[in-house]
Amino acid sequence: MTRTAKRISAEDAANLVQPGMWLDYGAGLCQPDAFDTALGKRVQTLSGVNIRSCLTPRPRAVLEGDPEGRHITWYSTHFSGYDRKKHDAGIAHYLPVNLGEVPDYYRRFIDPVDIAIIKTAPMDAEGYFNFGPANLWMRAVVERAKVVIVEECAAMPHVCGVGTGVHLSEVDFIIPGDGQPMPTLPKTGVTDVDRAVARLIANEIEDGACLQIGIGGMPNTVCSLLAESTVADLGIHTEMMTDGIVDLFHAGRITGEKKQINPGKIVCTFALGSQYLYDFMHKNPLVELHPVDYTNLPHMIMQNDNVVSINNTTQIDLQGQAASETAGYRHISGSGGQLQFVRGSYASKGGKSFLCLASTFEKNGMRRSRIVLGLTRGNIVTTPRTDTMYVVTEFGMVNLKGRTVAERAKLLISIAHPDFQEDLMREAHENHIFPRGYF
Repeated sequence: MTRTAKRISAEDAANLVQPGMWLDYGAGLCQPDAFDTALGKRVQTLSGVNIRSCLTPRPRAVLEGDPEGRHITWYSTHFSGYDRKKHDAGIAHYLPVNLGEVPDYYRRFIDPVDIAIIKTAPMDAEGYFNFGPANLWMRAVVERAKVVIVEECAAMPHVCGVGTGVHLSEVDFIIPGDGQPMPTLPKTGVTDVDRAVARLIANEIEDGACLQIGIGGMPNTVCSLLAESTVADLGIHTEMMTDGIVDLFHAGRITGEKKQINPGKIVCTFALGSQYLYDFMHKNPLVELHPVDYTNLPHMIMQNDNVVSINNTTQIDLQGQAASETAGYRHISGSGGQLQFVRGSYASKGGKSFLCLASTFEKNGMRRSRIVLGLTRGNIVTTPRTDTMYVVTEFGMVNLKGRTVAERAKLLISIAHPDFQEDLMREAHENHIFPRGYF
């Protein structure tokens, strides 16, 4: 359907919202700011408005103006720190997804969106508004929206790739942005544990490997170590583009020449990091952003040989179940693409998947093991035991593929913190994880 775009103010755009509507704020860096500010000013006059979102990068006026959640219901397919805070306050809700399937959810299962509001780069000479480093499922949102509003942002990087924008003919309204710089992701400090885990993983990465790097200190520390190594001709096919990948490129470790699909290209679906990262991606033909069903579905991932996926987890039980998104009943992040990359890398010729974690954590002044007999009550299994391959802590690395339950338990206990190994062995015996006479 061809639309006739009209330039209006953010306030006029916010006045289009009526009680009971479903709005879509997009994901990550595509979330609108000027529109959100304008809608926040009239949030108390609304009721029953639902907003779908993902990875909120900065505070949202509609939530700050409705602290008890009486007017707005906020849904997220992956929590940022801000989303988590609002969930803890009871006014944000998680929508469980495998991230690579989200475009299909919009096209098959999610009711049409009343209004989609997407922050984009200013219109280019061909009449396109570029999504910037937030491709993901924005095309599917545009297809399913009754009304499409773009919020132009001069600071938004213009990215290369497939399905990276919306054409003027698909837009109903254009509003000006508020002039804010792009949100950035603070760099986390690197710990000795991060370095120890990263060192073990880096030693397993060979020339020509194709990397997926997850969010967090450990995966990005792997990038730092690889940048200082002699490994050559690395490729990138990942969900999230990170500062660490840019460092690897500048160190000369990334060529992409050994990839079977998109050779020579750094492939991702979104980015979140520093301005250094955004500047690298701006109009860079070596970086290709694709929709998330291209980057994340296992049958796509496996088309490259020697795929190495590196992701964090927060707890793992003695049978290899990994819980990466919750702390008991408290939701902290999301399923994301972890399981899809675990499966896609395993299916890749010569592929490997790594789940990494510190062996312990502190809670209420007490040190506790992240390797446990059974997952904490309420914890969600992100990666099933049947899919878990390599597990890495600062005390070692084990491969669970082809191992019995007893063998898995023995291996995982061997990389638990030594202070907890004796108790884990006793618990495993008491709960018949080890068959009689196993030792």
